[in-house]
Amino acid sequence: MEFKNSFLNKQKFNFKNSTYYMHFFAYSAIVFLVPFFMGHPQLLVGSVVNAALFLAAFNMKFRETLPVILLPSIAVLTKGLIFGPYTIFLIIMMPFIWLGNSIIVYLFKYLHMEKNVNSIYSGIIASVSKVAFLFLSALVLYKASLIPIIFLTTMGLFQLYTALIGLTAALAINKGIEKVKD
Repeated sequence: MEFKNSFLNKQKFNFKNSTYYMHFFAYSAIVFLVPFFMGHPQLLVGSVVNAALFLAAFNMKFRETLPVILLPSIAVLTKGLIFGPYTIFLIIMMPFIWLGNSIIVYLFKYLHMEKNVNSIYSGIIASVSKVAFLFLSALVLYKASLIPIIFLTTMGLFQLYTALIGLTAALAINKGIEKVKD
C-alpha cells in the first residue's frame, strides 16, 4: 500500500538516497545493537531507542521505520538481559511494545508533519500516548496474571522519562543535521 502525498511519507529533510539509507541503517543498527550489547542502564538504553524512534519519525517514511519499531524488543529478548528471569514474559508484552513504538512514531509524524504542531508538543503528546498505552496494556496483562508486577514499573513513568530524554536528544541531533545541511 503506497501512501502518496501522505504525512506518512513526509520527512524533515530531503536526503539523497545514499544519505537516506545511511540513516535507515544507522537507526536500525542502533536500536538493535544498543539493547543487545549494553542492556543496562535501562535509562540510557531506553533513551537511545526513543531518540532513534523520534529521528526515524522526523527523517524517514513511515513504512521504513518498521525495523526501528520492531528491533529493540527483539534485541532484548535475544539477549535476555533486562528482565532477567522475567525475560520470557517479554514475549507476551512484545506486540504491545511494538504498538507503543508505532504510536510514538505515527502520532509524532501526524501532529508535527501533518498538523504542523510544534515538535516539542508533538513529541510530548506522542510520548504520553505511548506510555499510557503501554501502562494500560501491562496493567490488563498483570490483572489477567499473564505478566509479573515488575512490568507495571517498567512500562509506566520510566517509559515516560526515556521517551522525553529521547525526544530531547533527537531534537538536538536534528538541529545538528540542520546546521550541516545549510
